[in-house]
Amino acid sequence: MSATASWDIVVVGAGSFGAWTAWHLRQRGLRVLLLDQYGPGNARSSSGGESRIVRMGYGPDELYTRFAIDSAGAWQRLVEAAREPLFHATGVLWLARAGDRYATDTLATLGRLGVPHERLSGGEIRRRYPQFALDDDVWGMVEPASGALMARRAVQAVVGEAVRAGVEYRTAAVAPPGARAASLRTLDGTEIRAGTFVFACGPWLPKLLPELLGARIFPTRQEEFFFGPPPGDERFAPPRMPAWIDFGAEVYGVPDLESRGFKVGADRHGEPIDPDTDERLVPPASVARTREFLARRFPALAAAPLLETRVCQYENTSNGDFLIDRHPDDERVWLVGGGSGHGYKHGPAVGEYAADRILDRRPDEPRFSLASKETVRRRTVY
Repeated sequence: MSATASWDIVVVGAGSFGAWTAWHLRQRGLRVLLLDQYGPGNARSSSGGESRIVRMGYGPDELYTRFAIDSAGAWQRLVEAAREPLFHATGVLWLARAGDRYATDTLATLGRLGVPHERLSGGEIRRRYPQFALDDDVWGMVEPASGALMARRAVQAVVGEAVRAGVEYRTAAVAPPGARAASLRTLDGTEIRAGTFVFACGPWLPKLLPELLGARIFPTRQEEFFFGPPPGDERFAPPRMPAWIDFGAEVYGVPDLESRGFKVGADRHGEPIDPDTDERLVPPASVARTREFLARRFPALAAAPLLETRVCQYENTSNGDFLIDRHPDDERVWLVGGGSGHGYKHGPAVGEYAADRILDRRPDEPRFSLASKETVRRRTVY
C-alpha cells in the first residue's frame, strides 16, 4: 500500500460539476486533486455523450435562469481558451400549447432578466421552420443566443484547463469513504489524504454513500437516438434547424451537429440504472416509439435511417433541485450532484457556488440542501 502527498481538497468525479468545482477551487489558490474512475466525459457518465442543450428558460424560476446565464459566459470563455468548436449557437426553440403557464412564465422571466428571446405564433414557426409539423394550438419561443455544447469534449476541455491551472488529475476508483476518515483509499490500495473531500460523482453518489443518498438520488436510464437526414438535405442542420424542446411531449432534440445525425431524446424519467454494470442497449419498442414521434413532428424524417443510439442516465433528486451541501456527519465532506437531467450546462455556476460554500464565502441556498431532498420523486424542475 502506498500513500500520496496530502491535498487541500480532493474532488471525486470529473463530470461537468466536478471538473468545474475543481477549476474554481484552484482559482482560489487551493491544492486540488481531481479523480475519476473511468475518465472525463466517459461513456458511462451523465456528462458524456455527444451534445447537451444550453437554454436559459425555466418557467418562473429565476434561480436556474441566473445560473444558466452565468454558466453560458463561462462556457464561452472556455471555448475561446480551448480554441475548439465546443458550442454551437443553433438557437433553442420551445414548443408550447394554448394555456401553457410554464411557457408564459418563461417568457416573463426571460424578459425580466434581459435574456434575448422572441415569441412565435404557430404560423410564424411554420414559416421559419417548415421542417416541423405542428398542431393548431402550438406556439413557441426562441432563445437565439442559446444552443448546444459538445458534451464529452467540453468536459475534457474543462479538465484540461484545470490541469493547466495547477489541478492534478488522476484516473482512479475510490472505495466508499469511512465515517469521519481523514483519507480516501483507491481500489488499488493507494491512500489519499486531504483536508476536504468533494463527492461530485453523479449517479455513483448513492453507490458510494448508500446510507445517506441511496434513497435520495435516483439514477434513471435515458435513451437518445440519432437519425440520418436525406442526402444533400440541410434542413436538419444549423443554421436552418435549431435545438428544440417539446415540453408537452417530453421530447427534445438537437440538429445534425458535425454530421453525427439528428438527435431525439426523451426527457421523461426512464427505468432505474446501475451506471457500472448495465448494458447500454436500446430495445425495439423504444425505437418504434421514437420513430412514431419523428414521423408525426418531422414528416420528412419518417423513413430516416437510425444511425446510432445511446443510453446515458439522469441522476435525479426528489424534485430536480441540485444537491450541494456538507455531509451531515462529517464537516470535511461535501456532496455536489443531483443534476437531474438539466444540470450539465450549469457546471460553471455549480462549481463556483460549491467552491464558495466550501470556503464559507457565500450563504447557503436552501433548495440545494440535503435536508430538502426527499425519498419520493415529485419533479418540479425541468
